[in-house]
Amino acid sequence: MRTPRSVRRLSLSFLPLFALAACGPAEPVTPDAPALTAQEAALTELLTNGSFSSGSVAPWWNNASTQSSVESGLWRVDVAANTANPWDAIVGQSGLTLTAGKTYTLAFTARASATITAQATVQQEVAPYTSTLTRSFTLDGTSRRFSFPFTSSLSTGQGQVTFQLGGRANAVTVRLDDISLTTESGTGSGPVAMTSGFYVDPNSNPAVWVRNNSGDGRASRINASIASKPMARWFGNWNGNIAQDVSNFVAAADAADKLPVLVAYNIPGRDCGSHSGGGAGSADAYRAWISAFATAIGNRPAVVIVEPDGVAQLDCLPNDTERATRLSLIRYASEQLRDRAPNTWTYLDGGNASWIAADTMAQRLESAGVRNVRGFSLNVSNFYPTAQSTTYGNAVNAALNSRYGYTRQYVIDTSRNGNGSNGEWCNPAGRKLGVTSQTGGGAEMLLWVKTPGDSDGQCGIAPGTPAGQFSPDIANRLIDGT
Repeated sequence: MRTPRSVRRLSLSFLPLFALAACGPAEPVTPDAPALTAQEAALTELLTNGSFSSGSVAPWWNNASTQSSVESGLWRVDVAANTANPWDAIVGQSGLTLTAGKTYTLAFTARASATITAQATVQQEVAPYTSTLTRSFTLDGTSRRFSFPFTSSLSTGQGQVTFQLGGRANAVTVRLDDISLTTESGTGSGPVAMTSGFYVDPNSNPAVWVRNNSGDGRASRINASIASKPMARWFGNWNGNIAQDVSNFVAAADAADKLPVLVAYNIPGRDCGSHSGGGAGSADAYRAWISAFATAIGNRPAVVIVEPDGVAQLDCLPNDTERATRLSLIRYASEQLRDRAPNTWTYLDGGNASWIAADTMAQRLESAGVRNVRGFSLNVSNFYPTAQSTTYGNAVNAALNSRYGYTRQYVIDTSRNGNGSNGEWCNPAGRKLGVTSQTGGGAEMLLWVKTPGDSDGQCGIAPGTPAGQFSPDIANRLIDGT
């Protein structure tokens, strides 16, 4: 949960743990093809004529600032000079059906006659042209594959894909091919589609405090702003019976037809012995614990965040053996949740936007088994703005795609990022609640992972409050942004 005060570099002895780390080849590395995960096994294509094999561009359209044709099996788009805005030169395909909460991937291959920054959107084709995906990308003379996964925030029968190519003085030619917009087949598009919103935990720390302190003048506003909102439940070595505790929590959410968010936080050497130190006593104990955790969820829908800081804090472990053990345990967790909790979307924690370089994080996530699960989580228990986390998440995905040929979804913790970060990580003053849990919003989901009001440790504005203990003063200041 914490950010180091400076980004430490990996020692040379650590590099063998990550295949082709900082000095690997520029071209993509093709690993052995993994077995398809459930979400990859059956996809539906929404676009028509994404390969242009017929020699026609229809049903793709273009506006007056672009000329459109098929050349050598590629879609050639000639963009006029002197366009002020990206959308002044635009091509696209309309008439698409999108469903809120459902996951999609827009992918395409492209190059350009000059280096340009373009923009891809998935949006409504009619005013107000609400967008559920807006992604900038850079083109030059080298053909590259782009892949942008997202969760739709819209339900509409009037969706469209656009490529916005304007906003420059000079003319340019763009060539596109193999354009696809895919979604999972069938009606069971994961736990979001199986439920009717996120679960509000009646036994969260703020909810319990509100119940026990109804006469406190702060109780009503803490209830309205925090305790009544959906947030994650954290599980660790404080749970006496992990199987029973997880099962009870997931069962309560399932009975309410709501989606629970759980955090598995029990890795040996947790938090490198800092304020949230602890964890399972051994590797074997952790394997037994996470197996029981996954089995207790079973077929019920859930979202699980795996080991906040566990991947990002590898540097603090004393030797390569312990680092390799840490990675193997998180990979084991990914396998257990994949195999024992088939209706769970699991996200391995990927640190935050200012901690580990995106390419290094991609290599660590690959080693930790991110290809086994839905994706990775960002900004857990930290304060970085959603836009900054999104930029970082996209960079991690670009590195995953370049090195290993796949991307993953990601989620962002928005519980305390309403005022952004001031560079401190432990109960800093002046922070504010962020947007409440939702699908979409720049990532697959924005979630309250950290419980607002729970202390980061005996530090900052709560020097006497241990990590994980609820403080009504911290909560009140998060509501006010003070």
